[in-house]
Amino acid sequence: MKNLKSSRKTLAKTLLLSALLAVGGLAAAQSKIALISHAPDSDSWWNTIKNSVKHAGEDYGVQVDYRNPPNGDLADMGRLIEQAAAQGYDGVVVTIADYNVLHSSIKKLADKKIPFITINSGTIEQSEKLGAVMHVGQPEYEAGKGAGLRAKADGVKSFLCVNHYATNPASFERCRGFAEAIGADFRKSTIDSGDDPTGIEAKVSAYLRQNPGTGAVLTLGPTSAHPTLKALEKAGLKGKMWMATFDLSDDISKGIKDGSIKFGIDQQPYLQGYIPVAVLATMKSMKAMKGADLAAVSAAVNGNATTTARFVEYGLAPAYGPRHIGSGPGFVTKDNIGKVEKYAGQYR
Repeated sequence: MKNLKSSRKTLAKTLLLSALLAVGGLAAAQSKIALISHAPDSDSWWNTIKNSVKHAGEDYGVQVDYRNPPNGDLADMGRLIEQAAAQGYDGVVVTIADYNVLHSSIKKLADKKIPFITINSGTIEQSEKLGAVMHVGQPEYEAGKGAGLRAKADGVKSFLCVNHYATNPASFERCRGFAEAIGADFRKSTIDSGDDPTGIEAKVSAYLRQNPGTGAVLTLGPTSAHPTLKALEKAGLKGKMWMATFDLSDDISKGIKDGSIKFGIDQQPYLQGYIPVAVLATMKSMKAMKGADLAAVSAAVNGNATTTARFVEYGLAPAYGPRHIGSGPGFVTKDNIGKVEKYAGQYR
């Protein structure tokens, strides 16, 4: 008799647990957010953002779907945005890789009254024009200018900007900001290097031969930084010519430590994935909308104990504004490279 009662209790607990799991699964399914990026599958830099949206989904109890065009085709990205609008997501996070190509697709989110946040690419002005809740990212011109001011303090007066993703108009803002900070001609100082490593190395070498008075090199990420380091090494200039880069990688970290790279300009990509998911989930739970309630939403996210603990642990510092949130620039130097390396590829 005792065993029968025990079996009934066990069965009851099992059924109750099953019911709770089913309800929990239903609740999660009812709250869905999509993050749609312009990155091709081959771009490993986005792994940190994929990791961050997974964590944010877990922390805030929402389902997050990461979507991207496999080959980086922006027309395909536009179709992914339109599909998200048709599928009725509770919120969408999207990059403005090219405003002219994507604005009509993003407008479909606004037409469906789906709250969306822009990240990474594009400007605050474009984000507001599209009707986004906010923009989370690194102001590209300001980041380039900040790097340029550091170069100016070191006596740099001329430079080469190696742009490996000139298909993204916002990328040129990095070069322009640097050029204006040191008083150089932006257009004459910038090359469209393409993304083939051999081609980048050859173009950098050719530029430096033709412009022997060049005082510095700025690369826009690992794709262009790695071949540029090879070009400088072959020319006997590695460690002698002033060099800085955007973003980080193992080779860039080594360069910072051995002095061949002055610093890496870190846009803290983890924040670009985590914060928008946290904001959209909080908006839904607070039944808040844009405008007066947005400050309360940001305050709630900023004050969330789990979120704060993550950011402190990983050494991340978002710049909360009245509406938009800056994820960078942060400058990775010899002084802080240790912590950044510890979390590289996952949280930094």
